[in-house]
Amino acid sequence: MKINRRRLLSLLGTSPMLVAGSNVAAETRKKGARGERGSAEKFTAVNPKGTPPPVHRFAMAPRLDTLNGKTIYLVDTGFFGGGLLLHQMQDWFQENMPGVKTVFRKKAGGWAADDPPLWAEIKARGNAVIMAIGH
Repeated sequence: MKINRRRLLSLLGTSPMLVAGSNVAAETRKKGARGERGSAEKFTAVNPKGTPPPVHRFAMAPRLDTLNGKTIYLVDTGFFGGGLLLHQMQDWFQENMPGVKTVFRKKAGGWAADDPPLWAEIKARGNAVIMAIGH
């Protein structure tokens, strides 16, 4: 089995440049180049991940005091089994909380893709959302 060293090191959080730097130093020693006695070799490593962008936080949505008389959108993102779970939740609401209206919708695109028409519909007609994202 062949192991991709670069991928393995990135999963461990180690820069491949650090390993490359030690290989370069070893090659230099093999070729006979020597530094002064007792001096440490130096090399510079660059993090290939870069600097992540800042995280912008949003305030939580206001909480509902009751679900009775409210409309809950059940949004399927396409994850395997998500639609089935949401339909079962819809059946549960009909049996146990008949005063709650549930609306099932399938989101366009993948789970991370934007769906402005759906968001506009939910904002105009809904009070809450349950999304089946998966995992």
